[in-house]
Amino acid sequence: MVSGKDTAHPLHSRHQRTFQANRFVYPVLSRRSGGISLGVNLNPDKICNFDCIYCQVDRTRQSETRFVETDALVVELEAMLGLVKSGELYESEEFAGTPEHLRRLNDIAFSGDGEPTTYRNFDEIIAACAGVKDRLHLDPVKLVLITNASMFHREHVRRGLEILDAHQGEIWAKLEAGTDAYYQLVERTPIPFRQILDNITAAARVRPLVIQSLFMRIEGEPPSAEELEAFCERLNEITAAGGKLRLVQLYTVARKPAESIVTALTDAEVDVIAALVAKRTGLSTAAFYGVPQP
Repeated sequence: MVSGKDTAHPLHSRHQRTFQANRFVYPVLSRRSGGISLGVNLNPDKICNFDCIYCQVDRTRQSETRFVETDALVVELEAMLGLVKSGELYESEEFAGTPEHLRRLNDIAFSGDGEPTTYRNFDEIIAACAGVKDRLHLDPVKLVLITNASMFHREHVRRGLEILDAHQGEIWAKLEAGTDAYYQLVERTPIPFRQILDNITAAARVRPLVIQSLFMRIEGEPPSAEELEAFCERLNEITAAGGKLRLVQLYTVARKPAESIVTALTDAEVDVIAALVAKRTGLSTAAFYGVPQP
């Protein structure tokens, strides 16, 4: 089943890492959430264990904030939740153009300028943010972890995932390759592809996961038919091993990437991939497009 097709709105391509004076919490008009997502940046030092060729984070400039200050993060989160709830957010220049149907708070998302699960006190910060949500009686608001799944095997990360489970949590795990060669080409990391696959499978046995998959042109070439077939095989291996996958989000480049060799797929190309994944795996898919060209 293919659903959720959405071409990027201009605000979608402006995922700003700051809002006014904030250092850790930033609002985003999220295509995949279908509303406002409050991003929580657990990597203000811009250090990541992946070096994806499509990443939009500028790692050539050092951030003024290097460490997460939990108390300050909680204060920012409470303030941002208040701005969204009151509607004051939409009075700002950045969000005045938000369409009415997207003026809703969908989630608090742990993502930012690196891999959030590498944060040494990951379970504690998840608990602190869940506590804010509870105090403000925001039960319908999701806690979303956007992750490359590289650290799921660590005990403090497992504890954090369990806290997410207990507080309307969702895990969006990155899987963007079917073969080791393509994985290394795109992600540029010493972490083995098998570790990612095993971590996703283990986590998906406990709770349903959302898979997020960005495909692109590299030096003008889209992913090969063989690579896409291998990608479907990896998904099938996860489900055959007892992993539960609720949705596969298939999207392409919507912001300026790290490498100039990376460009967006066309809407039609994204549709073809979404249809292939749905056919080969039987999983629900959602397609999201790049910024329309003038």
